[in-house]
Amino acid sequence: MSIENTSAAEIKSIVEAQRRYFASNETLGRKFRKQQLKRLQNALHEWEESLCEALWKDLHKSAEEAIMTELSIVSGEIRSHLSHLRRWMKSRRVCTPLKMTPSRSRVVSEPLGNALIISPWNYPVQLLLNPLVGAISAGCTAILKPSPYVPNVSRVIEEMITSTFDRQYIAVVQGNRDVNSALLNERFDIIFFTGSPVLGRKVMTAAARNLTPVVLELGGKSPCIVDKEADIEIAARRIAWGKTLNAGQTCIAPDYLLIHRDRENEFVEAFRKALMHLHGRDIKASKHYVRMVSDKAFERVSGYIKDGNIALGGWTDAKERYIEPTLLKDVDPASPVMQEEIFGPVLPMIPFEERSEALEFVRKREKPLALYYFGKVKDGKEFIRLTSAGGSCINDTIMHIANENMPFGGVGNSGMGHYHGKLSFEAFSHRRAVVTTPVWLDLPFRYMPYRMFALVKRLL
Repeated sequence: MSIENTSAAEIKSIVEAQRRYFASNETLGRKFRKQQLKRLQNALHEWEESLCEALWKDLHKSAEEAIMTELSIVSGEIRSHLSHLRRWMKSRRVCTPLKMTPSRSRVVSEPLGNALIISPWNYPVQLLLNPLVGAISAGCTAILKPSPYVPNVSRVIEEMITSTFDRQYIAVVQGNRDVNSALLNERFDIIFFTGSPVLGRKVMTAAARNLTPVVLELGGKSPCIVDKEADIEIAARRIAWGKTLNAGQTCIAPDYLLIHRDRENEFVEAFRKALMHLHGRDIKASKHYVRMVSDKAFERVSGYIKDGNIALGGWTDAKERYIEPTLLKDVDPASPVMQEEIFGPVLPMIPFEERSEALEFVRKREKPLALYYFGKVKDGKEFIRLTSAGGSCINDTIMHIANENMPFGGVGNSGMGHYHGKLSFEAFSHRRAVVTTPVWLDLPFRYMPYRMFALVKRLL
């Protein structure tokens, strides 16, 4: 099935309607915000089966994986916001210096206003609705733009949102990059974009015209370091899980492996066993193994296999857009598989002998969205201290995204801004400084012609 483009005229009409609705102050109250969060929570429950079916049709994603990596994350986010919204909304008193006596100072959180949320196709439910939770919690309106590459999911989400919310409050627009361009021609108060660094630059360029703040959740090549002291069986199992989750179509999937030369052969065999444990002898028949989202994605990712010698896997089926989990060895760091984000189940291995080699390799490249280290904890902490990444795990992969109490976001080429939990509320909010000064005392020292300035100077 295909998705019909929302017209530029309709987009403009929705933007104007949402601007008027926000100006009515309807979204500002805590009671209203909590009601809308509960409506979204109920909608997720009511539409769970339809969303899971759509994810299976578009990505061959099992219901178990859909619930674990998509719906449950959004539900958990909603519960967190419902529990803490009162405290997050409350103005915060801050210290007022002596020079401002008798004034009092507070910081007030206010909604930024009209939000645009653009999501990718790889986690089309989670990466669209999780930011929406923050927008609702902060008191914003929102236009949601799902990906056309997962048409069944995008259609179900539109039906769910349309039946749950008035479009002057929350609306869904559909279509390709022409629709993205039409949206970016409009003025918003915040743009939340999840996608590639290439498209992130285009979003930021468009936002700059109106000085619109952006949250950019991008990607990049996330390294995974397996040091000499690593527990190879555990490392192989957790890397295999992180790399085959969503068939590697995860922005924080291990993208390439830096492995100590003495452990390379041992890792290949452990990885083979881990794959069999996760997906069975016939991986293609596993209901938990996702397919490439499109023929174009299949061709791109399968093309990377020629960039090294196959240590494991390598079998593909273009008709089903299936790519077997593949380990590559003898990979040239200058080859395409090491220059572009793979976003698929191909894992190139680069051996090293000294940890300093791995450290230098990582530091010479763009800052990744994630970095994973397997080995001694103290060595992992030191490796993380000397590098920069959006998030990291020691002796694990992916799991830092599962804790809604921790920030999720990139740095440098992998993005800007953070969300999850309170940070989602703050992403769509403005922290406003408010100073209240009583009228019963009006000290003359601040006024021209600045009498007794020598005394005032001591207080400054």
